[in-house]
Amino acid sequence: MESTQHSLSELFEQLGLSGHRQDIEQFIEQHKGNVGQGALHQASFWNDSQASFLRQSLAEDADWAELVDQLDVMLRNE
Repeated sequence: MESTQHSLSELFEQLGLSGHRQDIEQFIEQHKGNVGQGALHQASFWNDSQASFLRQSLAEDADWAELVDQLDVMLRNE
């Protein structure tokens, strides 16, 4: 099975958010440290659809999983 390389911009667009670099940086700054101790998809700032996509991407080790992990790290670093 061939995997597809996605970008962080594409992940944000997949989540229904702006994929522009400045908007991504602003999102990270706004939500950094607000993930808590739980899984990324459990953070209160995601809507149901976003949370489901994040959870499913990791559970299925989908093409998006590496970027979801990267986003998780970015949001947990203070």
